[in-house]
Amino acid sequence: MTVSGVVQAVPPLAARATSIGGSPVRDILAVTARPEVINFAGGLPAPELFDTEGIAAAYRDVLADEPERALQYSTTEGEPVLRAALAGRTTARGLATDADDVLVTTGSQQALSLLATALVEPGDTVLVESPCYLAALQAFAFAGARIVAVPGDEDGIDPDALDELVARERPKLLYTVPTFQNPTGRTLPGERRAAVARVAALRGLWIVEDDPYGELRFSGERVPWIASYDGAGDRTVLLGSFSKVMAPGMRLGWLRAPAALRRACAVAKQAADLHTPTVNQLAAARYLADRDLDAHVARVAGVYRERRDAMLAGIGDALPVGSTWTRPEGGMFLWARLPEPYDTTALLRGVVEQGVAYVPGAPFYASAPDPATLRLCFVTQTPEEIGEGLRRLAKGLRG
Repeated sequence: MTVSGVVQAVPPLAARATSIGGSPVRDILAVTARPEVINFAGGLPAPELFDTEGIAAAYRDVLADEPERALQYSTTEGEPVLRAALAGRTTARGLATDADDVLVTTGSQQALSLLATALVEPGDTVLVESPCYLAALQAFAFAGARIVAVPGDEDGIDPDALDELVARERPKLLYTVPTFQNPTGRTLPGERRAAVARVAALRGLWIVEDDPYGELRFSGERVPWIASYDGAGDRTVLLGSFSKVMAPGMRLGWLRAPAALRRACAVAKQAADLHTPTVNQLAAARYLADRDLDAHVARVAGVYRERRDAMLAGIGDALPVGSTWTRPEGGMFLWARLPEPYDTTALLRGVVEQGVAYVPGAPFYASAPDPATLRLCFVTQTPEEIGEGLRRLAKGLRG
């Protein structure tokens, strides 16, 4: 058949592909990739602390012992040996878990996308913290959610405000990072976690509890997962990741969810990538069997503690008088607020010219942003580099 006539343009992209912007953090990292820039903007673990020898040995052993299995397709739910190991670690930390409760994902970011696919219809309301993990805002916005921020304070979500919002808005789910939150570094106290669980039980609400940083504790006592509190067991999805404790390049995360939702996420994963790479799963399982991940994490947390302390020691001199900042008990981030009328987005260019970078706080807000806020990552520089970076930051903020 011969087709003739005027050539027409191709159909447009889907509206969601054009309405959701890229990650401002990724954009900043591209601008600040110069080696002379002291980069407090990233959310990357310190690469010099990776157990490269142990991870390399795990891959070598897997490929030597079971190459046909390691290089073959796998089940969507994940390799049984890894699921069993993850269930064991979760149970040991106070939340009874079977291997069948776990779905392995390609990073915990994929878990967010799968949950958005399985739970969220366009127009559904999703509740988030204020401020909130940026990539979660992207994932839920891409699903067409109406995103509403829950009021809170320096301790995190206000359960009374949450109760009022759930009654009024009838949301589908609440997304929270209750331990060493990204971007603020704050931790939701136990009594508030119990109250959040009660609201979810009495009002009818899914809770998505994201915990990528919880093992990186420097001080204070561990707070149980929300999923372990009364009323939360049948409605909480717990997300975990090896990115901050083993290596992000392995792209290994997981979700623990009630059976019906877990099955729905598995179907969504089949459509997305069939399964997470087999060789990576088997290498992680071998690492857990042959090495002491907890001892490795303790060593990493010790170094991160020194770096956090260096940032806390110098930040008061770096920021303008009247600024406030968090004092995280773990994790990777410190959150600061400058006095009015400072605008950290407007100031960033001048700060980068001084050879240092941060992330402005505005993109982390689902509602009206606070332009005076910023996020600093303290784990990828030595204490000496942090001191120099803070001196550069002070100079850049003075303009």
